[in-house]
Amino acid sequence: MFDLDLWKEILSALKKNRMRSFMTAFGVFWGIFMLIIMSGAGKALENGVMDGIKAFASNSAFFWTEPTSKPYEGFQRGRRWNYKNTDIEYIKANVNDIEYLAPKLFGSNSNSGDNTIRGKKTSAFNISGDYPEFFEIDSWTVLKGRMLNQIDILQKRKVCIIGERVVEVMFDKNEDPIGEYLKINGVYYQVVGVVHPETRVNFNGNRKEENIMIPFTTMQQTYNYGDVVHFFSITSTPGVPVSKVEMRLKELLKERHHIAPDDVQAIGSFNIEVEWIKYMGLFNGIQILTWIVGTGTLFAGIIGVSNIMLVIIKERTQEIGIQRAIGATPGKVIMHIVAESVFLTVIAGYIGLALGVGILELLNMALDSGGDELFFRRPEISFHMAVSALTVLVISGIGAGLIPARRAVKIKTIDALRDEGI
Repeated sequence: MFDLDLWKEILSALKKNRMRSFMTAFGVFWGIFMLIIMSGAGKALENGVMDGIKAFASNSAFFWTEPTSKPYEGFQRGRRWNYKNTDIEYIKANVNDIEYLAPKLFGSNSNSGDNTIRGKKTSAFNISGDYPEFFEIDSWTVLKGRMLNQIDILQKRKVCIIGERVVEVMFDKNEDPIGEYLKINGVYYQVVGVVHPETRVNFNGNRKEENIMIPFTTMQQTYNYGDVVHFFSITSTPGVPVSKVEMRLKELLKERHHIAPDDVQAIGSFNIEVEWIKYMGLFNGIQILTWIVGTGTLFAGIIGVSNIMLVIIKERTQEIGIQRAIGATPGKVIMHIVAESVFLTVIAGYIGLALGVGILELLNMALDSGGDELFFRRPEISFHMAVSALTVLVISGIGAGLIPARRAVKIKTIDALRDEGI
């Protein structure tokens, strides 16, 4: 394989018909290029979606109310209802295996007009009432100040924590927002923290950087929500599937609020554990499909290489006969043809691999400037993927050359010297 004369002969043979060599190599190049691009794109979609939910506790679930879909115990179909404060302690007392339970209130959002004032600045943000436990479920990073705490809840303090976008809009550049006041729906709140979301999933459909979060009890009392709760977040204790807790909680809430046991619409829910499994199955399927399509395209290119090698052998029948006549063994002839096939295949494939990786890197650089809200992030291929692709190339090159090579050595020397075809 490392015979210098052998490689000189291979290069000379390829140069004799440059266009044919190029078109043959292009099929292999395109196959490996498409395999890399599709695999990188699938990985980017996976990264984007998973980055959006990975900071959520993987054993978490979320619950809200919907109109009932069935009449029950004298109540009509389509009844609207709400969770109550008393549900909080009831759930804690009757649903085992809950680690964190966090009720939530949704106030006005950025689509409902200006709701926040500071001096001459006004804007619209997403307002919510929260318990400290919520931040154990939906992860946020404190950039300045602190999070909400239990004292805020117990004393119903008029304090708030705000997202980065709120700081940009309501405060001057380099101004420290901690300790300053915002007038939110007519009531003043002191800013005690600036936070950054670790996930992009937001249940009111808006950007989390635009959130203003105040203590749940403060919001309930200040804006006359009574004992209404809009939303529950829970996590199960370690080792317990959250789906099990979800089913039990739904059963109790339906019984407590006079909802038909078989009414599947009345309680809306989102289970991170179930969604995670769905996403993993989806992305595994995408990767499998990518390999099927990519290797299929590559295989078509390999067939092209094999066919061209058959044509080349027919053109070089007399040359092969001379080699056999002067003592070349069948193994030597096979080695020559296979080496030529492998060389053409690997060079074309390596260029396709390098170009595909380069394009993914350029795309990655472009996406880095697109912000955290993108659901298509970090297109990439793993080292294992690259090694696998190169291995497939080498094996394919050997396979593409073996069939023509075996046919070549079957030609009788006397027939080859007469320049008769195969």
